[in-house]
Amino acid sequence: MDISKVSNEQKLKLCRTYFLAGWAFLPFVWTINVFWFFNDAFRVPPFPEQAKIKRFVILSLIGAVIWAAILSTWVIIFQTKRAEWGAMADYMSFIIPIGKA
Repeated sequence: MDISKVSNEQKLKLCRTYFLAGWAFLPFVWTINVFWFFNDAFRVPPFPEQAKIKRFVILSLIGAVIWAAILSTWVIIFQTKRAEWGAMADYMSFIIPIGKA
């Protein structure tokens, strides 16, 4: 999508929509929001909607980083403790590895 052809008001509306969609446990949407609107928030000459876009971009970045940290922590804990958790971990697994490490 080329957002350079969209008006600043539409950019703000789209940025806000993506920010709100991220609250539905969709951190990937927050990441997209950061990449799409970073230039409009920080690198272009000032325009009236820029302050709000900047706020949504920063909050999206914070949310995406927090989600990445939580997800990474869970993956590390699950991968290191899966064998110890026995049947409970098997119920949480989609693919069950054979044997014990």
